[in-house]
Amino acid sequence: MYKRQDWNKRAYAIAASDMLIKGHKDSRIEYGNTLKEDRFPGERFDYLLANPPFGVNWEAERKYIKHENEKLGYDGRFGPGLPRVSDGALLFLLHMISKFEPYDPAKEKNGARLGIVFNGSPLFTGGAGSGESEIRRWIIEKDWLEAIVALPEQMFYNTGIGTYVWIVTNRKGKHRKDKIQLVDARERWSPMRRSLGDKRRFISDEDIAKICKEHGAFKATDTCKVFDNDDFGYRRITVERPLRLQF
Repeated sequence: MYKRQDWNKRAYAIAASDMLIKGHKDSRIEYGNTLKEDRFPGERFDYLLANPPFGVNWEAERKYIKHENEKLGYDGRFGPGLPRVSDGALLFLLHMISKFEPYDPAKEKNGARLGIVFNGSPLFTGGAGSGESEIRRWIIEKDWLEAIVALPEQMFYNTGIGTYVWIVTNRKGKHRKDKIQLVDARERWSPMRRSLGDKRRFISDEDIAKICKEHGAFKATDTCKVFDNDDFGYRRITVERPLRLQF
């Protein structure tokens, strides 16, 4: 998480990492458990990046998270709901959203944007009314989900599963209002010269440029679809019918 700097669009993430590695005067690392304790209370950021652990169990932090959820509600980090204990990925997303710089141009507050890497679980786990579903519904009804990019498989050292980048922002452009963009980048990869564990592929600079261009164009193509927010809403209903017996 970091404040806006004078970086170009392609280099701001690299610059942020470089600041931390080289000990920039504005860099700050806090040790601890993100889910258990907010080590940046009251602070807000313009850009946030994260690759949280996939399928992390949060049983050990349950009492702290439930206490914050029940005591603070939407004034805390986890007001929209809690996912199942076996996968806390969406808790990291809620933590990041709680750090958004508000969007208020009159007060020179320019809003925030985040990018987070997930596996498929946060997309599909949980039926209507579940904790996961309520979190997704809250984000979509706020009109904060801008895009989801499907990445190639075999991109990470310790797993070969498919992954996704969620782009979430509270300052969507007018042309993106009430819309969600899906980008299929699963076939945009190059082979590694030498495998690193399960990592056998990488995305070249050329393919990164194509993905960014497609995201920016915001037009339907073979690998890009644009949907209305309402297309992602659904409800679970129980259909009952009279018992039919034969005599």
